[in-house]
Amino acid sequence: MFLYLLDFLSDINQNFMVLEYITLRSILSIITALSISLFLGPFIINKFQINNLSEVIREDGPSSHMNKSGTPTMGGLLILSSLLISTLIWSDLENKYILYLISTTIVFAIIGFIDDYEKLTKNKNGMSAKTKIILQLLAAGIISFIMFKFIESPQEQQFIIPFFKDIVIDLGIFFIPFVMLVIVSTSNAVNLTDGLDGLAIMPIVLVSGALGIFAYLSGNINFSEYLLIPYIKDAGEITIFIGAIVGSGLGFLWFNTYPAQVFMGDVGALSLGAAIGLMAVIVRQEIVLIIMGGIFVIEALSVIIQVLSFKYRKKRVFLMAPFHHHFEQKGWAEPKIVVRFWIISFILILIGLATIKLR
Repeated sequence: MFLYLLDFLSDINQNFMVLEYITLRSILSIITALSISLFLGPFIINKFQINNLSEVIREDGPSSHMNKSGTPTMGGLLILSSLLISTLIWSDLENKYILYLISTTIVFAIIGFIDDYEKLTKNKNGMSAKTKIILQLLAAGIISFIMFKFIESPQEQQFIIPFFKDIVIDLGIFFIPFVMLVIVSTSNAVNLTDGLDGLAIMPIVLVSGALGIFAYLSGNINFSEYLLIPYIKDAGEITIFIGAIVGSGLGFLWFNTYPAQVFMGDVGALSLGAAIGLMAVIVRQEIVLIIMGGIFVIEALSVIIQVLSFKYRKKRVFLMAPFHHHFEQKGWAEPKIVVRFWIISFILILIGLATIKLR
């Protein structure tokens, strides 16, 4: 939105042209989203408390979680508010990738909101798993089809394998189901990780920030050629959206850190997870996403393994799933689990970034 005023401002003073640079707008996006989140946080939390929009605590979960009863949920609305406002202010709203990300985030937020609302008003289990996955697949299918129809270069539909500069697979029409898989699986993996105070939001911030580096490099033809990563024209613009995620995520963490004043809810987890998956698709770094988002992968796999093991062997592999609950059952304090998962996530981010040169 601000870019529309830039021509007018540049006529007044040429120094305003510095705001064309993606790097500066990304920094301003972070600051704007962080400021909005910190400003709106107390107001939104208070409104949620007044209206009794409180988390429904699982009776079969860790006993230590019972004292979380009454904590407001759907804090993802705080993240989304600051994220979208900052993006609308600082990004190029004619950029197709920005439009893809905004649309996907909003649609998955709506799905998450419906699920959260049903938990609070109708059924404490929320929307059925079948209904939720159908809605996610439908939403991901629409955005994948639109992306496929507007592909402008071969690089946009190529599957890249890190560490190997010559292995490139053209997905063709299989681009659509592949993108659906990435978006839906990442969305649900992030949602499963969101079970302890601050556990999900910090890896979201870290992974998003790292993907921002890939986006900036991929959108620059000189950097992409030198580093042997696919050049995706105009992809650098999504660093403004990513900056907004980083800023709003850090602002949310201010209120979500132990002991949490507000929980993210499905409205935040599903939408941010979908956005992360789509960002990886845009910069063609889906394999790197698996590495950097290893915490999300482990959490999702722990649930799958637990369910299959109990179904076919009548035995549990973990004391409780997702994986973070396993450590709670072993007696680990919640802050210890969260911080150690953050450290692991940071190490995985460094490994993922190392793939930039190892090609």
